[in-house]
Amino acid sequence: MIPEGVSISHPDKLYIGGEWVDAKSGKMLEIINPNSEDVVARVAEAGNDDMDRAVAAARKAFDHGPWPTTPPAERGRMLRELADRLKARSTELEKAWTAQIGGLPGMATGVVMNGNTTLDTIAELADSFKWVEERKGQAVDTIVVAREPVGVVAAIAPWNAPYMIMISKVAYSLLSGSTVVMKPSPETPLECYIIAEEAEAVGFPPGVINLVPSDREAADHLVNNPGIDKVSFTGSTAAGKRIAEVCGSRIARYTLELGGKSAAIIRDDYSIESAANLLGNTITMLSGQICAMLSRAIVPKNRHDELAEAIKGVMEGVKIGRSEDEGTQLGPLAMKRQLERVEMYIEEGRKSGADLVTGGNRPAHLNKGYFMEPTLFANVDNNSRIAQEEIFGPVLCLIPAEDEEDAIRIANESNYGLHGSVLTNDPQAAYDIGRRVRTGVIAQNGLKMDWGAPFGGFKQSGIGREGGEEGLWPYVETKSVMLDSSVKV
Repeated sequence: MIPEGVSISHPDKLYIGGEWVDAKSGKMLEIINPNSEDVVARVAEAGNDDMDRAVAAARKAFDHGPWPTTPPAERGRMLRELADRLKARSTELEKAWTAQIGGLPGMATGVVMNGNTTLDTIAELADSFKWVEERKGQAVDTIVVAREPVGVVAAIAPWNAPYMIMISKVAYSLLSGSTVVMKPSPETPLECYIIAEEAEAVGFPPGVINLVPSDREAADHLVNNPGIDKVSFTGSTAAGKRIAEVCGSRIARYTLELGGKSAAIIRDDYSIESAANLLGNTITMLSGQICAMLSRAIVPKNRHDELAEAIKGVMEGVKIGRSEDEGTQLGPLAMKRQLERVEMYIEEGRKSGADLVTGGNRPAHLNKGYFMEPTLFANVDNNSRIAQEEIFGPVLCLIPAEDEEDAIRIANESNYGLHGSVLTNDPQAAYDIGRRVRTGVIAQNGLKMDWGAPFGGFKQSGIGREGGEEGLWPYVETKSVMLDSSVKV
């Protein structure tokens, strides 16, 4: 069973060592459409034995295969071919995303396009990255500094943007000369099947790319496998802490892109109407299920009530409906447990003493699916759970501040530091404030991304960066070769 408009040749198989093979677990994963609560796909579920097989195949391809010593230019050429083939399947990737998590079709186009652009950008590094450079030494005549592949990579992607995030991890792994085991979220495995099919068609050597969809237990087994040299993980901070513990026990490498509680600081020069439109329409993107989401809005106290009323007007004008319905602005949350999580936090917000301005309920006109109204809490205490913990839903916290200094203090009083924004008409002010906020990315006037730039978090929002040349560094090891004279490199 596969969603309409998506073609996958072997959904009942895993891709290990260049072959489509049965899962030794004998199990299947069911994918639920959050609009209808119906099963829309079934794929093979990897168990512990399957994880070990995949790691062994990747280990063999790295230790004995030609891939790590294939020239970077050739690795880049094959990545460009992979990119061309995946672009040809963009419509399928879009339909898969919408069917699995209920993302709006209009947004699906951008999500897939961003993934394709990311792959193109990474492939270009084959020619510009300094793989080998020669330096004059102090203790020796010549030092050759070489960047070599990190080894076998476990690439673990989340369910909210599965194609864009997984293709980034795969591309950096392959460009470096590493081999990779793809472990998609159990809710969104279809994109990785398409990646694996096209990688097979391109002709990557057996074992260079492997696919093992699974649930949490087998994923933990994968991370614990000593044959894994590096884990690249995007997901929750709780899961990231577990991965860091496991990798730390054997000094394995890891990159973690984790949760966020990003703040938008509204300056006095930015109009109430513009701020309300920006914040009210941002929190509904992908039903608020974006790690970088601007979920805290910090506003001068004397403008707080006016902004709360304006955001209420925006939110109450949002059309909630099934993803495929024309005009829908807010679709469902991705799964039942996510809806229950959001409901729990809304109840916490009610108990906290914050003002529930609008929302907080399931829409009355939708009796099936995982839908939630856009929700605004005002007069929020920044120390409360709804201000400090990642909700991952369409819930916005409006926090009053005494002045700009107080706003910066509030923005920084968080365990997270992934994204942020300064709402102002003054670029210099946006820059000056942005430099003082402890976050990996900050933008003027909105939630903005550029996948040619490094992306990642401060504090508990992660370790390492993806995007741009900086994204390649965690996938290479640096070696210094000491020589008595210059050599051909």
